[in-house]
Amino acid sequence: MLFPDVIGQLETRQHLLDPVENNRLSHALLLVGKEGSGLLPLAINFGQYVVSMPAEKAAAAAPTPDLFGGGTDLFGAPIAPPEPAPEAHGGIDPLAAQLMHPDLHLSYPVLPKKSGDKPVSTDYISEFREFFKLMPYGSGFDWLQSINAENRQGNITAEECNDIIRKLSLKTFKARYKVLVMWLPEYLGKEGNKLLKLIEEPPVDTLFILATENEADVLPTIVSRCQTIRVPPLTEADVEEALINRCNATPDTARQLAMVCEGNYHEAQQLLQHNEDDFNGLLRDWLNASLLKGAKAFERFDLQNKFVTAVSSLGRERQKQFLRYFLQLVEQSIRLRLVGEEQVHLPPTEKDFALRLNKFSGLGQQKAIAEELEKAIYYIERNANAKMLFHALTLKLRGIVLEKTIFLTL
Repeated sequence: MLFPDVIGQLETRQHLLDPVENNRLSHALLLVGKEGSGLLPLAINFGQYVVSMPAEKAAAAAPTPDLFGGGTDLFGAPIAPPEPAPEAHGGIDPLAAQLMHPDLHLSYPVLPKKSGDKPVSTDYISEFREFFKLMPYGSGFDWLQSINAENRQGNITAEECNDIIRKLSLKTFKARYKVLVMWLPEYLGKEGNKLLKLIEEPPVDTLFILATENEADVLPTIVSRCQTIRVPPLTEADVEEALINRCNATPDTARQLAMVCEGNYHEAQQLLQHNEDDFNGLLRDWLNASLLKGAKAFERFDLQNKFVTAVSSLGRERQKQFLRYFLQLVEQSIRLRLVGEEQVHLPPTEKDFALRLNKFSGLGQQKAIAEELEKAIYYIERNANAKMLFHALTLKLRGIVLEKTIFLTL
């Protein structure tokens, strides 16, 4: 079975397969899509398919008879049968299916295991195989947390680029193509310049498959050397079916989550499995601390300080997830205001919150809140001090809602 880990995306799959069948495969592909659309499984499954193609059509032919017409060699020993064709394993080479094929190379963000280390992706290959097996739709944050990133940010290092150049300069071992799958090339930074010549003038029969969730952060010189393939969000029907079949969700729950997640299967899984990490309760505590009327200043400050302490302990990636959760609820509040409750499908807790948000804030205020949340996410990505940022954001929210102040950035 081709693309065994991919949900939906039938048109994208065919768009990848057609050039192979017509012998017009580009040497460098850049898959661009949002989190939860299936970029990683699409890239890896396509790479597995390419390295599973036999080097020659005669690869699966019967054993060559010896000079005397028998099934033995010149010394009487039986001739070993050929390796089974990939079709015997659902079209995928068994080594490729285990991410162990010698011609399938993987690259992804990593961390130094100790101070002074210069890590490369192969240092974490066992962990990555296990991660992909369990969470093919996991995010970059999930991957980094699985290797104990905590508050550290991963990178695709200069040493990794050198290792890629070395590996792709070798001849293929058993496949026609050498394939490099790079997940999240936005983590490359300026180190990616080392790969420009290799991508522009690759060795013969070499394929690059890059998968990014943020095209704007990928080096423009890399983007310009690749054929870009846009991967759309999943349809509600695809998400609903996957939640039922893969996560054993009830049809009603699956339908509700599919309507909310906007084509992001990873988010749907989080909603189902982790109940938003109680982000809803944390958010209510924050707004109570920010907007509480009639409380004395020291009481309000004590509540704010407790919230800031709690959210600062989450780590940068979960802080961004928390802010995105709030941002999503603000967007749903605006939709409720504009199109009515009948047209917006939300879980009961989130719907109640969105309706309450509409009671104490107007459309202009909600837009201002959304802008402040987006800026806060931007600052967290650039290592802003969490306590200072959330204290400032708390004051801004109070100013926007109670004092109707719009903060402008000059």
